[in-house]
Amino acid sequence: MDIAGLAPFLSVAEIILAVVIVVLVILQAKGSDLSNLVGGDSSGYRTRRGMDATMHRATIGFGIAFFICTLLTFISLGQV
Repeated sequence: MDIAGLAPFLSVAEIILAVVIVVLVILQAKGSDLSNLVGGDSSGYRTRRGMDATMHRATIGFGIAFFICTLLTFISLGQV
């Protein structure tokens, strides 16, 4: 299996996925106050609903896609 020609495209996909993950994480953290960001105690457990749950699932999905893309990039470059 020769996927060496895909290396440039996989690298671009990795960069795009990384930017999307960073944006999703920042948007999720925007809803919490500063004390939660630095490890302070939150006021209680909160269930994710609506857009918050969708963003949480999207972050997980993009993280898995980033991991798979990174593995494929290493394989295409002959690093593994």
